[in-house]
Amino acid sequence: MNHDNTLGNKIFDGVNYTVLTLISLITILPFIYILAVSFTSPHEVAKGGFILFPKEFSLSAYKYIFSTSTLIKSLGVSIYITVVGTAINLLLTSLMAYPLARKTLRGRQTIMMAVLFTMLFSGGLIPTYFVVKAMGLTNTLWSLMIPNAISAFNLIVLKNFFQQIPDGLEDSARIDGCSDVGVLFRIVLPLSLPAMATFGLFYAVTHWNQFFNAIMYINDNNKWPVQVLLREIVILAQSRIGDTGFEESEIQPLTIRMAVIVFATVPIMLVYPFLQKHFAKGVMLGSVKG
Repeated sequence: MNHDNTLGNKIFDGVNYTVLTLISLITILPFIYILAVSFTSPHEVAKGGFILFPKEFSLSAYKYIFSTSTLIKSLGVSIYITVVGTAINLLLTSLMAYPLARKTLRGRQTIMMAVLFTMLFSGGLIPTYFVVKAMGLTNTLWSLMIPNAISAFNLIVLKNFFQQIPDGLEDSARIDGCSDVGVLFRIVLPLSLPAMATFGLFYAVTHWNQFFNAIMYINDNNKWPVQVLLREIVILAQSRIGDTGFEESEIQPLTIRMAVIVFATVPIMLVYPFLQKHFAKGVMLGSVKG
């Protein structure tokens, strides 16, 4: 009987591994294709077909997208709004989630209803633009960081995470003379690193992919994040080939698009391995209690 169960478990595990491996391959194939085409010679791309490994290696697409002098500047803008914007997100979300996690806060339920309301309804595009303009944030990088400083979903989950911290730890800190702010920064936040790392990743990816807000609020192309600039490079690729010293036979719009995707995706992907160990734990811990 035990032998049959053991054999059945092995068969079940084998089928699971096979199916999951196939799904993983199907998922990763598009990324391999994008990477391969970006390093493929334009002549080989022009022939068409599905490319997994470039037969003729070429860096022409990357030379083209780096031929503009503003690319490094836009990359710096994206890094700035990602780092500073994420810090602002985490600070403001923590400062709001912590008091809402305390059951002694007056009006707590009313505030939570207002937060939930924002998840279902928003002011709309035009009113939001007028608010940003009235605050004097248009054509500044602050317009990409301040209007969406707190995510209602992240706030609720982080509040639930804070509620799971034992009250005894906070009471001990208060006996030692800590204020509410001291309890938050010395006790609560150090114990909440998994959650903070998780939501930091969420916020960072959002800032790195800033696109629509940048188009709507910023007119100065020197302040464009990398996503907007790369969009312009793709749209104007053929018309700019002659201006950048590339002949049409030396570069293909498809290779440019693939190189742009790689350039825009890889930097934020490099952050994930450092936060992976906190990712699943941070999301699950804050989603149990209400």
